[in-house]
Amino acid sequence: MSQGFMTNVAVHKGLDNIFIKHTALSNIEGDKGRLYYLGYPIEELAEYSTYEEVCFLLLNRRLPTKSELQDFARKLRKERNVPENVLKIIKELPRDAPMVSVLRASLDILSLYDGDAERNDVQAWMNVAVRIISKIATLVAAVYRLKKGLEPVDPNPSLSHSANFLYMSTGRLPTPLESKVMDVGFILHAEHELPASSTAALVVASTLSDLYSAISAGVSALKGPLHGGANERALEMLLEIGSPEKAEDYVDQQLSAGKKIMGFGHRVYKTFDPRAVIFKRYLELLSDAKKDYRFLHLANKLEEAVVRALGSKSVFPNIDLYSGPVFHLLGLEKEIFTPMFAAARSVGWIAHVLEYWEDNRLIRPRAVYVGPAPRRYVSLNERL
Repeated sequence: MSQGFMTNVAVHKGLDNIFIKHTALSNIEGDKGRLYYLGYPIEELAEYSTYEEVCFLLLNRRLPTKSELQDFARKLRKERNVPENVLKIIKELPRDAPMVSVLRASLDILSLYDGDAERNDVQAWMNVAVRIISKIATLVAAVYRLKKGLEPVDPNPSLSHSANFLYMSTGRLPTPLESKVMDVGFILHAEHELPASSTAALVVASTLSDLYSAISAGVSALKGPLHGGANERALEMLLEIGSPEKAEDYVDQQLSAGKKIMGFGHRVYKTFDPRAVIFKRYLELLSDAKKDYRFLHLANKLEEAVVRALGSKSVFPNIDLYSGPVFHLLGLEKEIFTPMFAAARSVGWIAHVLEYWEDNRLIRPRAVYVGPAPRRYVSLNERL
């Protein structure tokens, strides 16, 4: 190692076990496979709550009264439409561009049409929060359809947030079961402490930049295959394996080659990801309703093989193993998975930013220098 400074300082690559804020928003008990939003178990929220109520919970840090929830849901419905000029610009963008990149650009453009975007007060932040949560779903659905050569579908004010997203994406009214499953999907993706995307949003927000810029940073981080793109790769893996009979051989081949098996293992969970357990149940319900058990049987076999081989090393299914098949059975193609993740997680990013701004401090980490010792600059003519 070259002579340098601070050579004895510990470096925590990946910021492992580095705590940068206090939060009341979510708590992960990784060794027990538990997840809570504001103290409420994720299992109960998925079963009994709605995405609108979860959004209110995360933004206000309490459950709403009936009238408050009705008013909040009304505000979300009112903000669903995207300015026509924004849609015109999106239509001019390359159709083969990655959806997440187009979504990020769309958010940046959308911010220019929001009169509250540059204001610095709590009411403006809440106004922007509602607009982002509502409009990002419309943007994702519109970009998805345009990429497929289809026209965007206007929002349906009679549908819930999640059901309307599915309607705008597929062009057909979802069944009650499909609406519930989509809502559960949004709830399970709404918040998850400080993964890369939430941290990226906080870094930008800590400079006192605007809320749109912070969310755009979250979208950018989510784009990576090690984060938001993981569910796409998990579905691709299932399609590659093809049948339950081939699951065990696939696992053996991957492990022998030292390769990762998508949909398994987690940085925090050391047992079953509780969101995967919930998604698995809804995959069973969807499979029954559609009489299509391909993914359910294959995922089950894959789970058995991996847990048998790696369970002793705390490698268990994560949310990606079952979320891809669930969304696929809802009629959605894998290209929309990561942008849809962003639409659901927007409320979590916003809630973390608002929480951080209450006691803001510029996030400015250090790097341990390991380069050359101080030396004299050599002019160009003196160099050989």
